[in-house]
Amino acid sequence: MTKKEQALLCVNALKKEYPEAICSLEANNPFQLLVATRLSAQCTDARVNLVTPALFAKYPTIEAFASAELQDVEELVHSCGFYHHKAKDIIGMAKDIITRFNGAVPNNIEDLTTLPGVGRKTANLIVGDIYGKPAVVADTHLIRISNRLGLVNTKDPKKVELELKKILPPEESNDFCHRMVLHGRAVCISRKANCEKCCMSDYCKKNI
Repeated sequence: MTKKEQALLCVNALKKEYPEAICSLEANNPFQLLVATRLSAQCTDARVNLVTPALFAKYPTIEAFASAELQDVEELVHSCGFYHHKAKDIIGMAKDIITRFNGAVPNNIEDLTTLPGVGRKTANLIVGDIYGKPAVVADTHLIRISNRLGLVNTKDPKKVELELKKILPPEESNDFCHRMVLHGRAVCISRKANCEKCCMSDYCKKNI
């Protein structure tokens, strides 16, 4: 079995197990998703979703964020951890998008990763979820499960992203990543691979 064949079997198994492949971060526009994703670093999506309603109510536009006081944003995002860096990056992102991109969130990884605090994981999420382009969001769940399955053999996020792009159907890659997050939370958790409950166990390197 080739890696592409294995990957396609995993894609189809996850589709059946998790029909709705959605991002768990709540946002109403591209910039809000960018902000929520930055806040999610070293923080749970559930916590971020508790924080963002008040944040977005006070700062409903990119322009509002660009003119925000750092201390005010820090207070609103404090419970997400690393609040100083996150608040600074959010304000910086808003300013950069206005001055360099005419107020529109960039639609490609190269431009997105020039924004403060935006790495490839965040950039791929925006490119995939907002702009509908093929993307691989190499978060901790995707990295862990892809290695356990034998689809990749590296813990480096960029290498995982690029290796999976070679073997995943482009039109399935973004939803595949969302489903892997759901699977990583429910079944293939970090402490233990619950293989008896796994919809992909037949396609795992342990069994093929």
